[in-house]
Formats: sequence, structure tokens, C-alpha cells
Amino acid sequence: MSQAVDTQKVAGVALATDESLTKTFTGQLHAIARWWLDYAQDQGRGGFYGEVGDDNVARADAEKGIVLNTRILWFFSEAAVFTGSDEYRVAADRAYQYLCEYFFDREQGGFYWSLSPAGEIEQSKKQVYAQAFAIYALAAYYELTANADALTLAMDTFALIEANCIDRDAEGYYEAYTREWGKIEDVRLSEKDLNYPKTMNTHLHVLEAYTKLHQVNPDKSVAAALGYGIDLFDKYMIDYDNYHLKMFLDDNWQDHSPGLTYGHDIECSWLLYKALVSLGDQERLARLTPVIIELAKTCQREAIRERGDVVDAYDRASDCYHSARIWWVQAEALVGFLTAYKLSGDESFLSTAKNLWSFIDTYQIDHDRGEWRWHSTLDAPDGSRDYKAGFWKGPYHNGRAMIEAAKLLGG
Repeated sequence: MSQAVDTQKVAGVALATDESLTKTFTGQLHAIARWWLDYAQDQGRGGFYGEVGDDNVARADAEKGIVLNTRILWFFSEAAVFTGSDEYRVAADRAYQYLCEYFFDREQGGFYWSLSPAGEIEQSKKQVYAQAFAIYALAAYYELTANADALTLAMDTFALIEANCIDRDAEGYYEAYTREWGKIEDVRLSEKDLNYPKTMNTHLHVLEAYTKLHQVNPDKSVAAALGYGIDLFDKYMIDYDNYHLKMFLDDNWQDHSPGLTYGHDIECSWLLYKALVSLGDQERLARLTPVIIELAKTCQREAIRERGDVVDAYDRASDCYHSARIWWVQAEALVGFLTAYKLSGDESFLSTAKNLWSFIDTYQIDHDRGEWRWHSTLDAPDGSRDYKAGFWKGPYHNGRAMIEAAKLLGG
């Protein structure tokens, strides 16, 4: 890989651009988009299929989830802005129209959790995580199209979260509600999660949604909420004893996490930086930038394996690592290490990112059939989630990684 001699000044660091890697990341972005255009569009019933197998065959009977659909809308909106592709804009239009027609709750506001393949309501609960992704996607679509209705819908959803979902006594955002925004006993995001009222994961995606919303609409209320979200991480979710994140928390912010999740640690590091830059508060930025670098350094020190890959998680009870290589962890780590390089000038972060990309290119990307595998070829597939597209797998993590990495190294 040849490294260009020109540099750019970022955060006081002379960051060398890498033209060959930038082209590689942009090419992979187009490859990801091509797969979704070719295999994931539901031409019979509108929108996108709820699931497409590892063999690229769609499951027409799979339910359609809000997380997948908002991630698709976000991806094609961002990809269209980044590349100027009209084809990606058409795909974004398709995702936006389906979201508004079928997922949007016109009576109670917000977005349903899941639909049948035909577009009928399956689960009507209002998971805050999902509402955040709707804001994230709508803000990106507004940036692409200047569609005022999209911005209005994003701001209305933002207002619903701010009015209904904040713990007014102890701070933070609660996890989930009924369709009518009432209390719900089981607030878990998925069967893998613990049933606690506050989670780092939901707060992280509220933060990223508000970051994008503030970028396209720097309203005072959005700025205040973005600052609030940044401070929540600083006060409650970053463990300053070890520079990991506290995942599952009770009403009073007591930590009940069963272990460590390296993918979320490194994802948080760079998303927190994006939030700080969007807000533009220089005091917060100066104070928290060393924390961001330390989060990345901790992941680099503890989670990198011999092929350059990032281990998924660590469980305290069994004293074991979850060693399977998951696509989203590798994608987020790539951006996290490149961001840490940008902020610190530490060449070890760039080396780590390049080694990780070599792993992704060799073991995670399906070069024969397209897209990234859920697990790397070194890991046994999980039969319940052995798919390229599905309830929890869209073009968001890896597509976003290609856009962000190309920007970080592109000069």
C-alpha cells in the first residue's frame, strides 16, 4: 500500500492520506450497495425483504423490522450524498416511502417494532433504540433530499423521546414503551439482552441520532439534548477505572453488566467524538478527547487477536472471551482505530486498522456472493442468524465504516 505524501491537519495532528486504501474503501462501499440493490428489494410487496440468507436467497415470509428498514434508509441516504449516485437516491426514496406508509404510527406517533411481510403490524411496542434509528435515518434522508416532511417527522420523533422517555429523577433514557407510550415490563432489545431499564446501547444510538439531527438542524433543543447525552456517558456509562463501558444499568445507574463488549467500547469512542464535533462545545471536546483515545487504546490492548481481528466480548462469570468474529465489531473497530489515529497521531492505531482491514478482506467479506458474512469464515455459523440481511443485519455498520474510513484517510 502506497501512502501519499500530502497531509491534512486534523485536531493538531498531521494525518497522512492513503489514496490506495481510500479507493479500496470506496469500492467496497459500492459493492455493499450493489448487493442490497440486487438481492434485498422486495419488488412484490414494497420496501425491502425482512431476511436474505447467506446464499443470497430472500425469505419472503420473514417479518420486517424497524431497525433493518431505518438502517437501509440511513445507508442509501448517506451513500448517495457521499458518492452522488442517483441509483442510491432512488433506493433511499423507496426506503423512506415504505417507512412512512407502513412503520409510522399515525395515531400515537413513533414507529412500530415489526411488521408482517405484507406490511401489517406484528409488534407495536416503541423501543427507544428503534425511535433513535428512525431519527438517524430521517435526518440523513433530509440532508440528501431537503424533504421538509422528513425533517418534521424526525423532529416530531425527537420530541416524543424527550417528552416520554427521560428519567426526570435520576437522568437518562428508559428503554421501551407500549404503543401508547405507557410502561412495559419486558424492555429488552433482544433475547440476548438483560431486562434492565437503562442500557448503554440505547443511549449510544440516541446519541448518534441526535448528532446527525443536530448536523442538519442545529436547533437549540437538539443541541441541549445532544449535550445532555454526551454528559450521560461521561457521568454514568464510561468506567474510568478500566476504560470500558457499563452496559446494563438500573434506575440509579448501578452497573449489572455480565462482562465487557469490545465492539461497543470502540464504537462508542468514535461516535462520542462525532457528537462532540457536531455540538461544537470546545470545553467538552478538549476534556473528553483523551478519554476517546483511551477507550480505543484499551480495545487495542485487550481485544486484538493474532490475525488483527477484534474479539467480540468477555464474560466475567465464565472468565471466557466470546471469540467469534462478528461483522459489525470489525467494522466499528476499523473506524474507531482510524479516528484514534486522527486524534492522536499514534501510528500504532493506523497499523492496527490496516491489519484489521486485511482480516476483514480475507475472512469477513464474501467476495464470491457479495456482502459481509455475519461470522468470519474462521467461526462456526449461528443457524439462527446465518443471513446477509435480516432483523439485526443491514448495510449500516459495514457501509458506514467504508464511508467513514474513506473520509478519514481520503484527505
